[in-house]
Amino acid sequence: MQLAHRLTALAAVLSFAAFAQAQGTGPIKIGLMLPYTGTYAGLGNAIENGFKLYVQEQGGKLAGREIQYFKVDDESEPSKATDNVNKLIKRDNVDVLVGTVHSGVALAMAKAAKDSNTLLIVPNAGADAITGPMCAANIVRSSFSNWQPGYGTGIVAGQKGYKKAMTITWNYAAGAEAVKGFADGFEKGGGKVVKDLNLPFPNVEFQALLTEIAAQKPDVVFAFFAGGGAVKFVKDYAAAGLNKTVPLMGSGFLTDGTLEAQGAAAQGLLTALHYADDLDTPRNNSFRKNYALAYKANADVYAVQGYDAAQILNAGLTAAKGDLAKRDAITAAMRKVTVDSPRGKFTISAAGNPVQDIYLREVKGNNNEFRSIAAKALADPARGCKL
Repeated sequence: MQLAHRLTALAAVLSFAAFAQAQGTGPIKIGLMLPYTGTYAGLGNAIENGFKLYVQEQGGKLAGREIQYFKVDDESEPSKATDNVNKLIKRDNVDVLVGTVHSGVALAMAKAAKDSNTLLIVPNAGADAITGPMCAANIVRSSFSNWQPGYGTGIVAGQKGYKKAMTITWNYAAGAEAVKGFADGFEKGGGKVVKDLNLPFPNVEFQALLTEIAAQKPDVVFAFFAGGGAVKFVKDYAAAGLNKTVPLMGSGFLTDGTLEAQGAAAQGLLTALHYADDLDTPRNNSFRKNYALAYKANADVYAVQGYDAAQILNAGLTAAKGDLAKRDAITAAMRKVTVDSPRGKFTISAAGNPVQDIYLREVKGNNNEFRSIAAKALADPARGCKL
């Protein structure tokens, strides 16, 4: 009988804890599923830092609620993604998922979030399907769709008078979608993509493909790489002498968080992205100063996206007065918010993707400097989204 009483008492305690959690008196459990090892480790750390910086600026709380963090290294490995995300959903019972970088992993996260109706904020992965066929009320992105910066780059390449382009990327969702965006923008200006080159992720043996570029002699090459792969590609491109004969352009991830390692090889590169390091606004200047003080490092686009993920979540929680049970109020507010971001103010589309300016940037020293707006208030097409 004593055991039965104890079990009953324990059940009551757990039931009360769950009730308190929903009603807004316990901590909000945030599950960070990000890459902490491998090619994208630096990106994952910057996203986490940005997210936590915003929370710290709010006194360590969102909508008056304490925040409790749970972390899983996703290893940028899609085959492990479902098991990893379920550690956070089923083992840790998180209220909100934040992740990730790799598009293949993010697609598995989105499916798990949709199936379990867990709030998911995507702070990087640009897989078009997340705000396309897989769109859902409980899924919002604080970053971009792969199509957006690719499209902006294509627009600029066309404006420069280039007519014949080749593309190069890893053979995965992010690469294919970025290339599609570039082709859409480039062909709108009368250009033509004559060949798409790719190699398996995270392979960085570029030599054979660089030889093919040298033989084809296109007017411009569009590249989509990030992290360690981007460092090696840019250095190999310059070592092959191609930077003197065939202009290289890319989605901004080619040169974001990578410039110190790329060194002289990256100087003068033009890329398009929703952030530039030297955006001279009070919001960006304050953000960069606070980030540098907190982490002894320069902020980059990944830090911005983590920071804005926390801003979007805060908007939803504030609308519900911190009550997680008011899911409709939370998700509606997350889509109605105008985010006062270091990148510039942006809104969220009905499909859950930022509607934002895409900037043309040029590498100078260790900065991606603003040159112009490549595409104003660009919305992702959200093909296949049905809400």
